[in-house]
Amino acid sequence: MTRPTRRTVLVGAAAAALVASRSGTGLAQSGEIPAGTETHGLSSFGDLKYPPDFKHFDYVNPDAPKGGTLAIQIKQGVGNQNFDTFNTLNVYVLRGDGAAGMTGTFDSLMAGSGDEPDALYGLVARAVRVSEDKLTYRFLLRPEARFHDGSRLTAQDAAFSFNILKEKGHPTFRLLLTQMASAEAESDDVLRVQLAPKRSRDLHLVIAGLPIFSQAYWKDRDFEASTLEPPLGSGAYKVGHFEQGRFIEFERVPDYWAKDLPVNVGQNNFDRIRYEYFRDRIVAFEAFKNGTLNFNEEFTSRTWATGYDFPAFREGRVKKEEIPNDAPSPIQGWYFNTRRDAFKDPRIREAIGLAFDFEWTNANIMYGAYERLTSFFENSDMKASGPPSPEEIALLEPFRDKLTPAVFGEPYTPPVSDGSGQDRRLLRRADELLREAGCKREGGTLKLPNGQPFTIEFLDFQAALQPHTQPFQANLKRLGINAQSRIVDAAQYQRRIEVYDFDVASRALTGSSTPGDSLRVVYGSEAGKSPGSYNIAGIDNPAVDALVDIIGSAKTRQELVTACRALDRVLRAGQYWVPMWFKPSTWVAYWDMFSRPATKPRLSSGAPGTWWYDADKARRIGRG
Repeated sequence: MTRPTRRTVLVGAAAAALVASRSGTGLAQSGEIPAGTETHGLSSFGDLKYPPDFKHFDYVNPDAPKGGTLAIQIKQGVGNQNFDTFNTLNVYVLRGDGAAGMTGTFDSLMAGSGDEPDALYGLVARAVRVSEDKLTYRFLLRPEARFHDGSRLTAQDAAFSFNILKEKGHPTFRLLLTQMASAEAESDDVLRVQLAPKRSRDLHLVIAGLPIFSQAYWKDRDFEASTLEPPLGSGAYKVGHFEQGRFIEFERVPDYWAKDLPVNVGQNNFDRIRYEYFRDRIVAFEAFKNGTLNFNEEFTSRTWATGYDFPAFREGRVKKEEIPNDAPSPIQGWYFNTRRDAFKDPRIREAIGLAFDFEWTNANIMYGAYERLTSFFENSDMKASGPPSPEEIALLEPFRDKLTPAVFGEPYTPPVSDGSGQDRRLLRRADELLREAGCKREGGTLKLPNGQPFTIEFLDFQAALQPHTQPFQANLKRLGINAQSRIVDAAQYQRRIEVYDFDVASRALTGSSTPGDSLRVVYGSEAGKSPGSYNIAGIDNPAVDALVDIIGSAKTRQELVTACRALDRVLRAGQYWVPMWFKPSTWVAYWDMFSRPATKPRLSSGAPGTWWYDADKARRIGRG
């Protein structure tokens, strides 16, 4: 299980697998894989923590028992997945609202480690041979790999999967795979992947983490269609009972072919994983309180501070705790749709941002639990600070004439307010910026340079952010901007986001310890022109595109850090969002019927992916 966040999107779907490290053993200690050598793992810079003969990851209990049910909500999405409903079990295409949990039904060539920022180890592939020019990867598949119907999983299936995702998959996958020149089976157990000469640094990792489909299953089916027929998979779980839009349950495959591989030992411990759907967060919390859900990652500070005062919690049957998290923080904010004329001028966007009083919001609504988000690489050494280094300037200099001078100074940081909720100093500065951009005040109405009244619609599919948004909107109204919220159902929200029919929308994106080519999906110009992409802001900036290319091809971690800091400066100066808040830890609450390893993964909470059902505890609290 990867770490979820509210309405989170995985930056580049396969990035879920890219969790990984710096300490090294075996071949990887040199930082390079010798040409033609077989390696048991891959990483961005060649470093691997675990040796070829490792038995299991350090953060699991290899003797964890199997059993019980984990009942949760979807709080992280891939492809077309929707947080409030589902009408298809095919999550890897654009059409439809995908069901939760489907990724767990498919295996990939390799699987990630929670101790490392970007390392992958063999799953379907037992080893990899890499050419001297790093453009050809031969994945050596395990002959014992099987689909759930007992048929063999072969290199032909893997080649089919990667090619069809490139041709017909969700725009996220199509964009990520543009530099994959070919994927071909040389035999049943050898897959040859050829990358384009200017391939991105991490493309081989993205490919190694992609789902593998059955070519025979899809032979007479439309891959792009919505369907409620469970696709044939090969993973640790398969689809069980479900009711469209209400719940979906997954059953652990008892004879799962890969259950004893090192990457799986101590994991996939629940007999059933059940995802419940609730369109209202309050109703969902009531479901947790009554035991319909038995695990909850909490994102609402009010609930965390005041909501855990119900009988089961007071009796000790429900526990809650804050678990430190060393991974880069999710980045969450209100994103402007810069495709619309009203938001094309960055001065207007900056002015709108000044109307959000984080200090007041944090103190009065969020119980002081959060810090202000300022960077696109928050809680990491990739966050820009101070004046740019000579190395950063060297990357930025070719675009000086296309960048605001602010990029070459201190990175933009939202000013700290006086905490009053309506800081007059900041509102005066916002008014100045709006006038500089050509806006005019007529009576109580602000008009855009084209003479139209300035109106902003904040689009959302839940009311959970309204306590935070409404004071923000009140300040915008003080500036003469008619700002209102539009709450629509989840399906309509998804459609409007996909075709960019909105003014402002909030979104959270999972952070990465090793950003790479997947950033193109979120910030790249081409992505912003494609329906359904994650570049909802419509960022169209040649400097951003060039820096993403440099990040994707960085050959050392220091090169990566330098390029990310430069990109951070450009994005922050571009005022593409109003950043919200973050917390470098994870809040979890659960019915006391689970146990867990003594050690957690370095880069996540480990909850609940490494946990297991404890029958003795369950009986003690009357849930056995």
